Amino acid sequence: MTDTTDDIAEEISFQSFEDDCRLLGSLLNDVLHREVGPRFMEKVERIRILAQSACNMRAAGIEDTAELLEKQLATELSKMDLEEGLTLARACSHYLNLMGIAETQHRVRKQRSLSRLSKSCDDIFHQLVQGGVSPNDLYNAVCKQEVEIVLTAHPTQINRRTLQYKHIRIAHLLEYNDRPDLGHEDREMLIEDLVREITSIWQTDELRRHKPTPVDEARAGLNIVEQSLWKAIPHYLRRVSNALKKHTGRPLPLTCTPIRFGSWMGGDRDGNPNVTANVTRNVSLLSRWMAIDLYIREIDSLRFELSMNQCNAALSRLAHEILEKETSSEDRHDIWSPSVQRNQLKNHPSHAPNLPTQLPARADLPSCTECKSGESQYPRLDLPGREYMPLNRQGVSGSPSKLPIKGNLHNNSPTTATANTASFSSAQLVAKRKLFSENKIGRTSFQKLLEPSQPLRPGIAPYRIVLGNVKEMLMKTQRRLELLIEGLPCETDPSEYYESPNQLMEPLVLCYDSLQSSGSGVLADGRLADLIRRVATFGMVLLKLDLRQESGRHAETLDEITRYLDMGTYSEWEEEKKIEFLIRELKGKRPLVPLSIEVVPDVKEVLDTLRVAAELGSDSFGAYVISMASNASDVLAVELLQKDSRLALSGELGRPCPGGTLRVVPLFETVKDLRGAGSVIRKLLSIDWYREHIIKNHNGHQEVMVGYSDSGKDAGRFTAAWELYKAQEDVVAACKEYGIKVTLFHGRGGSIGRGGGPTYLAIQSQPPGSVMGTLRSTEQGEMVQAKFGLPQIAVRQLEIYTTAVLLATMRPPLPPREEKWRNLMEEISNVSCQNYRDTVYENPEFLNYFHEATPQAELGFLNIGSRPTRRKSSIGIGDLRAIPWVFAWTQTRFVLPAWLGVGAGLKRACEEGHTEELRAMYKEWPFFQSTIDLIEMVLGKADVSIAKHYDEVLVAESRQELGGQLRKELMVTEKYVLVVSGHEKPLENNRSLRKLIESRLPYLNPIHMLQVEILKRLRCDNENHKLRDALLITINGIAAGMKNTG
Repeated sequence: MTDTTDDIAEEISFQSFEDDCRLLGSLLNDVLHREVGPRFMEKVERIRILAQSACNMRAAGIEDTAELLEKQLATELSKMDLEEGLTLARACSHYLNLMGIAETQHRVRKQRSLSRLSKSCDDIFHQLVQGGVSPNDLYNAVCKQEVEIVLTAHPTQINRRTLQYKHIRIAHLLEYNDRPDLGHEDREMLIEDLVREITSIWQTDELRRHKPTPVDEARAGLNIVEQSLWKAIPHYLRRVSNALKKHTGRPLPLTCTPIRFGSWMGGDRDGNPNVTANVTRNVSLLSRWMAIDLYIREIDSLRFELSMNQCNAALSRLAHEILEKETSSEDRHDIWSPSVQRNQLKNHPSHAPNLPTQLPARADLPSCTECKSGESQYPRLDLPGREYMPLNRQGVSGSPSKLPIKGNLHNNSPTTATANTASFSSAQLVAKRKLFSENKIGRTSFQKLLEPSQPLRPGIAPYRIVLGNVKEMLMKTQRRLELLIEGLPCETDPSEYYESPNQLMEPLVLCYDSLQSSGSGVLADGRLADLIRRVATFGMVLLKLDLRQESGRHAETLDEITRYLDMGTYSEWEEEKKIEFLIRELKGKRPLVPLSIEVVPDVKEVLDTLRVAAELGSDSFGAYVISMASNASDVLAVELLQKDSRLALSGELGRPCPGGTLRVVPLFETVKDLRGAGSVIRKLLSIDWYREHIIKNHNGHQEVMVGYSDSGKDAGRFTAAWELYKAQEDVVAACKEYGIKVTLFHGRGGSIGRGGGPTYLAIQSQPPGSVMGTLRSTEQGEMVQAKFGLPQIAVRQLEIYTTAVLLATMRPPLPPREEKWRNLMEEISNVSCQNYRDTVYENPEFLNYFHEATPQAELGFLNIGSRPTRRKSSIGIGDLRAIPWVFAWTQTRFVLPAWLGVGAGLKRACEEGHTEELRAMYKEWPFFQSTIDLIEMVLGKADVSIAKHYDEVLVAESRQELGGQLRKELMVTEKYVLVVSGHEKPLENNRSLRKLIESRLPYLNPIHMLQVEILKRLRCDNENHKLRDALLITINGIAAGMKNTG
């Protein structure tokens, strides 16, 4: 329960939220009056009033009147023509998106209004110290914490990136509107800016017309870093450091970061043929390039800021060395080519010697470069031929363009003299381009104009000398990455670029120590400290890329190899024979895959991916995740293929591969595989080679991933939650038996049906001992933007991750108090699973009912992800991916995957006399409470009347009875969930969420009814692209109103 202060703050904040909604709604209304006319807006208002009245009647318990109003609303919508329906769908959808922006601003405002924010570092550190944790233990726990948030490209983000950016601009304007010192004129200008943004949104196509590529998805993830996380990380780490200093007397070490980031975007190839080895390589290099680009911007700012002369001896020595190196470099240029002026060659040591010395006859050039005297003061140089392809510096992924050398721009018949003159001038132009623009250092004459000039001696601005050298190195690193991405030769001296974050960190820390020792600590702890913390967090790659592939693909690869070697077919062997073979090869020192082998494309892709991993190493990649893992051999197979790729590449290079081997992480997803997870880990750790490998190469850490999506689709949410809990317990116990530390990687989705829910609640409900200072978790689709899209929101989310993991480590959640609680859970789970599977997999009518009652078949037209919606071509539920399965039911407000089976299990337990025990479990067992609360949250969003409307209009009469039975099941679930929680109605303990949901209904309900009408028409005219567009817009609107999708 919240206390009175929180209630007051909440009410104040809600008033401001409602003010924002009124403001944005009024401005949208004005824009629509101008765009679509007042007559149509009268219809929109009439529909809104009908929907609002129906909601009010239902809230008051007057069901008959509510039903009549809803029927009238449906009738009004059915009379609309296609253009009107499309416009109405867009209007409601945009209003819901604007409300979502206002909700985000409401959260930001609420954070600012509280003196000590709940679940903040200050709040939790205070609680722990007051609870008896020593300051020293607290300090060590925070400094040793390792949390990694992995951003994925799961296709649940509905909004186009263009619209996301426009929404962010509106959020910034709302924040600016909160300023108390805003004058009347400033406020008027702000309103005009809002009108412009809303007009721009209305005139922008909401729909993606093409599927995004994996590289597009990766760029979206990198954009989240640039627009939000880059700013949020220093702020978050300052909060951690300040709270730590307040409660322990010591700040967070400068290079310590409790949170890092990873990505699956461009690395997750499970069921996605569009993610190839080349895509993975390019995405990884692009991530590095962007990291360098962001660091260069920060270094530029620092060079202007750190203009002081006073420094310590170490920094002075380094500045001396840099200047001496530059001076000696310039001297070498003078000796090499005295005929070329020194100011031409300064800072360009390597390109000029390679230039040819003759210009092709009759080369043309722009007239502005002609030498009027007929003689050139520069040596004659040869212009590169048509084969020369300079790097396109405008975009990393752009293709290079050829340099044209024929065709005079100004004269069709030039004389020989003119041609000669042109030739001399062209030589000047090419020399300058080659010597100034295409040099390895990457500095141009134009860039020099923008930079502070280099001092002549180290006593003047030594920080600028050192940071200038850092920038030079960063630009060389960036240039090298561009060449790698373009596939051009790149034989660079390793001393001339940064390969590891430690190389970049060293001069920055030296500057920091110098400022501190020179009495300028206030400067050291500003922008410079922020940059050091960014380097500690993001390294040289921003987001380390995980690779993911299905276990069967590795077996197919080994099949090809063993058949080629006349050893039989690997996949047909018994598990023990597989392990014996894999371990024998892992202990060997020769490559397994012969150079002469020819394999099918799918197998070649697996081998190429592992070669990319060997080429770029663990500095670029995180884990290699094996989906659908079920045996120890699944892990050992990847270890062997990885070792083989590294051996082969090392032999070609004549030196060791960069970085270390990737962590190989089994992903247990189905209920069957979750039940066997502990046994698989025990089997692996019982193998001497594997255990020694984990200790030597991975610091004694075993990582295991558990999947929430497929287990939920397989057995229902309740059973999946219980099986996940038991699997984690078993994996933790297995690792403990062998003295190995474990990190659990949670593959959570955004929706409750796929393991989503509030971060804090999820972490606090894990089994005791499963979160021991380490955690990995995915953030998927629309949740990435919702949690990390704005810096203020991102800071809050990062704090919640830190404090939840800290509490779960130092004050682990309680296990079930009694063994009979576990037995009761087992009974409920069995009944729940049986009920769920009887409906979804055993009822022959269910599949057709699912296709008729939901827009599942039409979701594929959304173009929201690069991967197919099904693993295989069959139409069954089993091969449908979990995301469209949940997404489709969310659209109808039935949200069936999150609750089906729960009611049957709880009802059986209550009828057998366990009601009081269930209530005690709810109060005393965090896992059970979390499970019930999340289901209650889903029930608060579900709507029986809306789901019934879909059935009545879209479902065949022969299957109407099934829909009626499922709606009764939903009511039974709600009844028994409330019996257990002790609440009178759903979300009674989450008043804020209930209020927010209710505020959306006048716009959300009409979109549902409009979607039903459009589906009805589209299924009679499925080639009507205008109808399809209208349907997709309703899908967008409902996703915005429900605040999650799949």
